[in-house]
Amino acid sequence: MNHQTIRAQLMELADEQYRKFSSSLIPNIGIDRILGVRLPALRKLAKSIARGDLGDWRAYLRHTDNLYFEETMLQGMVIGYAKADLEEKLRHAAAFVPRIDNWSVCDSFCNGLKFAKEHKQRVWEFLQPYLASDREYEIRFGVVMLLQYFTDDEYLDRVLQWFDRIRHEGYYVKMAVAWAVSVCYVHAPERTMAYLQDNALDDFTFNKALQKTIESLRVDAETKNMLRGMKRKSRTARRSSQH
Repeated sequence: MNHQTIRAQLMELADEQYRKFSSSLIPNIGIDRILGVRLPALRKLAKSIARGDLGDWRAYLRHTDNLYFEETMLQGMVIGYAKADLEEKLRHAAAFVPRIDNWSVCDSFCNGLKFAKEHKQRVWEFLQPYLASDREYEIRFGVVMLLQYFTDDEYLDRVLQWFDRIRHEGYYVKMAVAWAVSVCYVHAPERTMAYLQDNALDDFTFNKALQKTIESLRVDAETKNMLRGMKRKSRTARRSSQH
């Protein structure tokens, strides 16, 4: 399977208006690296590659290019759709994670790894090095996998413990942790509220976690008011209020 053939197909699917829209959502990827292919079209092509319609999907993953945002997105989707055993899937995932350089590819990739639902213990083990990484998108990958597949009763406490251990200044790490805490709240309000009342999150992440929980349609008005009252002041505001 020739990656140039795949690139030509992607270029045929490109939409200039959508290209401009996409580039506004992903500020760290230049518009020259975005073609403007809509997600349903990408998914359809990924399924076709994963089925083997265009040749060997394994060869495609080995020899593909990452010049365009959509090429990377497509590779992640193929890994999700491909038929392979768990360990092979995890090998492909491990090879793919270093290619993640934006939130959109990260989150789409995680959403496609649905095999995690059936193999939680093994996938949990697989995620540990990423959660302990010092690279922004490796950590985000780990955190988004947790919020997608590990907010159940069995794993929730371990997930919350991880959020307290993550120390990274990257914006996309902090926002992923905040998002994940809000998802935990929806799944387990009492346990997550206890965590919100005693945690080691930095002020920015904590306040964003409150904000995202407040924005949830599955949280009642009384709880939202309580959460608004828990917001931390910035250090500067705290200092000025003490004088």
